[in-house]
Amino acid sequence: MVTDRLLILDRDGVINADSDAYIKNTDEWEPLPGSIEAIARLSNKGFLVAIASNQSGLARGLFTFSQLNAMHRKLRDLVSEQGGRIEVIAFCPHAPDENCACRKPRPGLLLEIGNRLNISLIGAPFVGDSLSDLESARSVGMLPWLVQSGKGAKTLHANRARLKGVRIFEDLPAVADHLLSSV
Repeated sequence: MVTDRLLILDRDGVINADSDAYIKNTDEWEPLPGSIEAIARLSNKGFLVAIASNQSGLARGLFTFSQLNAMHRKLRDLVSEQGGRIEVIAFCPHAPDENCACRKPRPGLLLEIGNRLNISLIGAPFVGDSLSDLESARSVGMLPWLVQSGKGAKTLHANRARLKGVRIFEDLPAVADHLLSSV
């Protein structure tokens, strides 16, 4: 199916349960209710679904690249079992103090996705649960959308003044419902 509809998602707190102790392996990686189905529904309707995720647990030595790849394989397999597809998973492996270009709120991950898919980011939604997600989206001309899952409710309450123009949804299934209602 040919499409030009792009949707980029943060991972932890949007697709799967988040933890202040980090998600370190496939046993800890648990999808949020309805998130896998939402990705599959969007993919099946022609959306290119990609993921942009800070994964500083790598730099902190909390998990290995092999463990991260296994978590992403689990995610892809669950979406595939529902008939969907994830086009790209881009992640930043650096610690916050490494001053890299890819750690959100910097634009590196989003630019990588745009380049890998050869698609414009302008006007496409980026769904996240943190202020850094929203700032990253704005920095490349994407539409910042906030879900209240994960850290999203806390982000909403602590940053109301900074959320002008941000669409707010309960969770990823609500995002999918909204996008698919206009297809």
